[in-house]
Amino acid sequence: MFTATIFLPLLGAIIAGFFGNRLGNRFAQLVSVLPMLASAVFSCVILFWVGFQGQSQTIHLFTWIDVGTLEISWALRFDTLTAVMVFVVTVVSAMVHVYSIGYMAQDPHIPRFMAYLSLFTFFMLALVTADNFVQMFFGWEGVGLCSYLLIGFWFQRPSANAAAIKAFIVNRIGDFGFMLGIFGVFYAFGSLDFDTVFDAVPGVAGQSFNFLGMNVDIVTTLCLLLFIGAMGKSAQIGLHTWLPDAMEGPTPVSALIHAATMVTAGVFMVVRLSPMYEFAPIALTVIVFVGASTAFFAATIGLTQWDIKRVIAYSTCSQLGYMFFAVGVGAYPAAIFHLMTHAFFKALLFLGSGSVIHGMHDEQDMRRMGGLFPKMKVTAALMWIGSLSLAGVPLFAGFYSKDIILESAFAAHTGMGLYAYWLGIAVALMTAFYSWRLLFLTFHGKTRADDQTFDEVHESPPVIIAPLLVLALGAIFSGWLAVEYFVGDQMKEFWGGSILMLNNVIEEAHHVPDWVVWLPTGMAAIGIAAAWVMYMAMPGLPKQLATAIRPVYRFVFRKWYFDELYDMIFVRPSFYLGHGLWKSGDGDVIDGVGPDGIAAATRNIAGRVGRMQSGYLYHYAFAMLIGIVGFATWFLFGFFQ
Repeated sequence: MFTATIFLPLLGAIIAGFFGNRLGNRFAQLVSVLPMLASAVFSCVILFWVGFQGQSQTIHLFTWIDVGTLEISWALRFDTLTAVMVFVVTVVSAMVHVYSIGYMAQDPHIPRFMAYLSLFTFFMLALVTADNFVQMFFGWEGVGLCSYLLIGFWFQRPSANAAAIKAFIVNRIGDFGFMLGIFGVFYAFGSLDFDTVFDAVPGVAGQSFNFLGMNVDIVTTLCLLLFIGAMGKSAQIGLHTWLPDAMEGPTPVSALIHAATMVTAGVFMVVRLSPMYEFAPIALTVIVFVGASTAFFAATIGLTQWDIKRVIAYSTCSQLGYMFFAVGVGAYPAAIFHLMTHAFFKALLFLGSGSVIHGMHDEQDMRRMGGLFPKMKVTAALMWIGSLSLAGVPLFAGFYSKDIILESAFAAHTGMGLYAYWLGIAVALMTAFYSWRLLFLTFHGKTRADDQTFDEVHESPPVIIAPLLVLALGAIFSGWLAVEYFVGDQMKEFWGGSILMLNNVIEEAHHVPDWVVWLPTGMAAIGIAAAWVMYMAMPGLPKQLATAIRPVYRFVFRKWYFDELYDMIFVRPSFYLGHGLWKSGDGDVIDGVGPDGIAAATRNIAGRVGRMQSGYLYHYAFAMLIGIVGFATWFLFGFFQ
């Protein structure tokens, strides 16, 4: 069952990809959805056995690489951390697969789409069950490849092609750091097996190496390099620019990439490597700073966007920042707790927005929506549930996981921890505001759609609504069902040896002052009230405010000008350099001297020889006479001897 859970999605991808076009769309949907549903059911059993019964195990499949001193086995590592990730990935992916049956019903390339979804899921499962760095990198690069294929699925659109290329290139930047980290791990420890490396870390901690005349800590350097990979995959500030553009892919892709799978790979990787990061306090401090800054930065942008999917995309980027600064203060279980609850409510929001887009005939601009509640009551209610969880309203899943992160940051009693806490409080306010801004602009108030479009708005079919209902259950109940095991009294028994915490900051988080506990909820209430005032009670106020602070609004609306900055620093100089090398280097030098030069010289010589063929007999006779004189002279002077 353990092995089948991982490889069933791969089997579905192979069958749908190679035989789907021959056997039809319905066949491709069934052979990809049914194995995915089976994996989801199996993952629930695995979570019970491993997480609650303590039956951790490693399944050795075969020896993958055996070169010199490097031996890499393909093994499936099932501890509690893996069991939680497999559960989250398979359940959300199964719901996305079912949802895709309805959402992509009119697409002409259904088998290819379903094959990509299943292949993406397999690579993510390969990543989270990895027992060594190379196997993890295999899954890491696999999800990167599939994200390129899925984001650019509608390849007829230039914007989709550009977004896919952007995602691929930005992730390669992060992956370069990840690869350097893996190379460094092998150089420092002589192994890429997790357990071997983890056992050796305490002995290497504190040692340094010389780099450019400086003594640099080995473990800190390795952890920072590995974190660069996590920054790219999890869209942290600086390497985040690919994530909003990934909305060019179909909505099921947005949910799969941004909810429970690809973007959470970086968080999972750092938590998996907690036995290394616990001995690299400087690296953890950097992670806190990057995570908190990302959470704040992305939340500000979410306040101003009009595309319904982009608002949720920036929300994902912001929530990933929460997870990272939880990791940075040492609250690894809290980060995974939020990863799980976030997977449910964010997948619900993405798929719910897809239901809106489906009902609005592919309209995504919230300025052309409004008043949709009477037409789409079920979708509206489900998106309210997702937003309540996202905002951290009590009794919903996000309340439990977000609050323990903020409490842990405060309980860390460090300057960077307080930096993360206060930025996190500001983010809680902004999250509630942009969530209800989305709800009010989409479902409430007067409609801004034209009459024909509004008349044709309809609720989505059951095949689209059913996965939303399952995810809504997770958004409501997963928090209070899991809180005792993930971050409560049962935490040590539940996680076992899958996570290392030298200092139990979560235990200290349970003893922070009451105002620290309830301040995030108060901020959420203020954010919801502010959104109601600005978009329901006084709908003209947002425009007046945007005009009053136009420079600030423009700065935030243009996403802090990161794209323009990168275009000026990297993209345009690269194009100029490439154009110059093409015209001057390749064209003038290589081709000019090489094939083009030889061809031109041959044509020149041929032209000159051709002009000698005049057609006059006396010219030819004269040439023959010159030849005879030349041969006679050669012979007489003995040149043949």
